[in-house]
Amino acid sequence: MSEFNASNFKKEQGGGAPDLLGLTELKSPHYFVPPSGTTKERPQSAAPGTLRFNTDAGTLEIYRGDTIGWSFIEKAANQHLGREVAADTTASGNGSGDRGVFMGANLSPGGNNSHTDFINISTMGNAVNFGNRTISGLSGSTSSRTRGLCAGSGAPSYVNTIDFITLSSTGNATDFGDRTNTAARSRGCSNQTRGIWAGGFIAPATPNLMDFVTIASTGDAKDFGDLTGNRENPCGNINSPTRAIWASGDTDGSGNFATNSQFVTIASTGNAQNFGDLTAGRTSAAGLSSSIRGVLGGGYVTPTGINIIEFLTIATLGDSVDFGDLTVARYGRGSTTDSIRGVFAGGSPSITDVMDYVNISTRGNAVDFGNTTPQASNYEGGCSTGHGGL
Repeated sequence: MSEFNASNFKKEQGGGAPDLLGLTELKSPHYFVPPSGTTKERPQSAAPGTLRFNTDAGTLEIYRGDTIGWSFIEKAANQHLGREVAADTTASGNGSGDRGVFMGANLSPGGNNSHTDFINISTMGNAVNFGNRTISGLSGSTSSRTRGLCAGSGAPSYVNTIDFITLSSTGNATDFGDRTNTAARSRGCSNQTRGIWAGGFIAPATPNLMDFVTIASTGDAKDFGDLTGNRENPCGNINSPTRAIWASGDTDGSGNFATNSQFVTIASTGNAQNFGDLTAGRTSAAGLSSSIRGVLGGGYVTPTGINIIEFLTIATLGDSVDFGDLTVARYGRGSTTDSIRGVFAGGSPSITDVMDYVNISTRGNAVDFGNTTPQASNYEGGCSTGHGGL
């Protein structure tokens, strides 16, 4: 076996390095530096296996093919989870991979509840108990790779409480701080650094407020700006490392549903801007995303829930496009994702324990995932260790 030592080399003609044919082993006692650039600078098409460092996300990523696109390949230490529940062979928590957590819910029977449960997103099965929030009630969630945050409650007591959990463990939530307002039915978006909540309901009005926190540091939220209009129960959790999107929502509490989606740049503050239109106006849809594609599932259109799934491309302003159908027509569903698989949970009007999932990079109908625990639920706030904002 021959060796070739060089600190820097490239083709004599044209750009790039020489082609290395056959079985090639590269060794260095120091380091190897791959190409780097922002998410926006990603090649739109590349050879499968192409490696680069994403400077926005601070992690390596790999091109998995034209039908899948780019995926982050960094795995945090907390992503091999759930072995503490191995006795239950039906539990999603038995698997490894990114963890999704549903925080706060309306249980049937039981009403507003502090219950929190989790799944390992790559492993189908039933949810597993995680612990409890510091308060009871419906919620909007955000997360980094390590910490999940949940804000607000619902009738009859509207509060500004934010609490948090460490996603790699199980146990009860801890107080984080307070929101700038007491809105219920807000929805969140986040990247690794910031969590933002938008819209909601403060009796008797529907606000257009947005506020944010730095996820790694406990403390009170600060004003971010305003949505383009009042929105109760907008569809959230559609985010890349740079952009957050909220879609639809009830504009006045009287069944007048917005048809548009709107966005902000997470690292800045300021008012939202219009992104595009949905295939139909609705409220209480569930959102999730990879860093490239946002998916909206279900929602309420008078007089009941719908099973429509649609998607949008986060980096490109424009209207959403049909994706497929949920296994059940519901609104007020929880949602979580590992950026490859998106899971929807629970929902109304007849509250269900059904969880179903889609593969974000391909269109198609949802498939059964498992069941929520300990019973049917709706309006859960969902977060994960691997969503599109991370």
